[in-house]
Amino acid sequence: MKCIRCGKEVYTSTTTEAIEYDFGVLVVRKVPCYKCKECDEIILTGDVVAKLEKITETMRKLANDVSVVDFSKAA
Repeated sequence: MKCIRCGKEVYTSTTTEAIEYDFGVLVVRKVPCYKCKECDEIILTGDVVAKLEKITETMRKLANDVSVVDFSKAA
């Protein structure tokens, strides 16, 4: 797979996403992604984005001001 920004090779990795919503800040750790070896662009696949949306909706109902979840345990 190639980077959408610079066209160089990407590799599988994980990242941390911080999402700010009306209920506060949700930090999701160990999110699967692709990272560019050249420019550090992070690429999330459609299924990962869908799972992040589901996690966010669940946390919207349960969360306080700041919540930290592990993607692999919450997805």
